[in-house]
Amino acid sequence: MNTKEAKRLVFAGKQQVDLENFPVPSPGPGEVLVRTRLSLMSTGTENIVFNRLFDPGTHWDNWVKYPFHPGYSSVGEVVESGDPDFPVGARVAHRKGHCSHALLKADECLPIPDGVPDEAAVWFALAKIGFHGALAAEYHLGDTVLVIGAGPIGQMSVRWACAAGAASILVADMSAGRLEIARQGGATAVIPQPIEQAREAILAANHNALPRVVIDSTGNAAVFAAALGLAADHGRVVILGDSGQPTKQQLTADVIMRGITIVGTHDIHSTPQWNASSIPRLFFDLASTGRFPLDGLNSHVFAPGDCKEAYETANRDRSKTMGIVFDWR
Repeated sequence: MNTKEAKRLVFAGKQQVDLENFPVPSPGPGEVLVRTRLSLMSTGTENIVFNRLFDPGTHWDNWVKYPFHPGYSSVGEVVESGDPDFPVGARVAHRKGHCSHALLKADECLPIPDGVPDEAAVWFALAKIGFHGALAAEYHLGDTVLVIGAGPIGQMSVRWACAAGAASILVADMSAGRLEIARQGGATAVIPQPIEQAREAILAANHNALPRVVIDSTGNAAVFAAALGLAADHGRVVILGDSGQPTKQQLTADVIMRGITIVGTHDIHSTPQWNASSIPRLFFDLASTGRFPLDGLNSHVFAPGDCKEAYETANRDRSKTMGIVFDWR
């Protein structure tokens, strides 16, 4: 079988990132070779891994072994095909990470509609994570929602709440730039305050009532206790941001005294109805018709060879970043 040299990002150790060569074989029957155009950094997940911001014995600790190849949200075009459903030139999304080429089984490829540009399509994996948060939230028409954190996952959460018909979508974050992007995605009110001090602003923005649903998209263990106190009586708190320090997420009296439901969710929580194929398909359908706005989400574009600067930027200027994209073209 013929092989070609490809390139991919690799973490060799804590805070060590580089671009390495690796061989990619030609596709066999039922496989395709995809040349990546863009890949999107998952700033939450990848920087927890990059900085080893997790406790020993956690699922993070069991997952992160070196060499570690980051990334899970890429778009590209088929350059060799062993499957008639994906001819050469077809645009597809895939989850093989930050790499110039990926050998994929046909069922690992997600067709991208013509109406969705690469720069928007590359958000499909983070949209999937946000969708699992929406399922856990059990939104209904006219619902009231607070999203804590206006980073990439928070932005996806805002857009799913809007698509689901929530009447009140509040977003709390300290970054004015991120809050403006949340407004563009459907937020009805934004709260530029530390979440521990935001109660009065939340009440003022929601007809003097606490929201039924609170989504913690931050991955910051310290936020959890505040989130419990901001859901309405018998409301629901969704833990969507995955903390590397779960033992620091402390319960409060709100849980038992006010009947708060806590639901944890994760990218792996697929069902027969909603899974790695059906959720991106819905995302692409909504994006192609303008019902899931994605303009302006990409804040930084790096060549793969500038990966060190990309991760330094994500750590140094986190509040000023949104979508950090690697351009492989």
